[in-house]
Amino acid sequence: MKSVKLSGSPRANVGKVDAKAIREKGHVPCVIYGGKEQVHFHADIRAFKPVIFTPNAHIVEIDLDGKVYKTVLQEAQYHKINDQLIHADFLEIVDGKPVTANIPVVIVGQSEGVKKGGKLVLKVRKLKARGIADKLPDTIEIDITKLDIGDSIAVGDIQVEGATLLNAKNVSVVSVSTTRAVAADNAAPGKK
Repeated sequence: MKSVKLSGSPRANVGKVDAKAIREKGHVPCVIYGGKEQVHFHADIRAFKPVIFTPNAHIVEIDLDGKVYKTVLQEAQYHKINDQLIHADFLEIVDGKPVTANIPVVIVGQSEGVKKGGKLVLKVRKLKARGIADKLPDTIEIDITKLDIGDSIAVGDIQVEGATLLNAKNVSVVSVSTTRAVAADNAAPGKK
């Protein structure tokens, strides 16, 4: 996985009043857990753009007053009404200890079923993977060239080197469904 950097400041007080004051300044209250101790900090909301609004999964290197923590974003919470980021949880990466991360799915190739008029349906955009952080991929590529109309690729069909997929094996990730045009074409007289 690639890494991105995020700078923040430690939080002296933890609570609703302090969190509200931090948000009013344009910052996001955050926590790092999974290491020796929990670390509470805040960072400028604009600094989260390369962390959250990206198609790839990243290792996030958080710099707090010169001390750098290697982490993975575990959860981002948003305001119910305005969808603004209000809190972020990070899991500290401990050497040799596996982490869980949501890895984006990327479709590769052109499906035979789509060439025949079928419709490609991507049902799952991210897969939950567990492995050593340095070995986890930025994206999970799925080759769809052999998919015909009515075919699908499930989680159990996908192999990711250096990671174990935690989603249910029977969950369909991508499929090619029939369209009205294909159904009408097949129902036309003289067609089998």
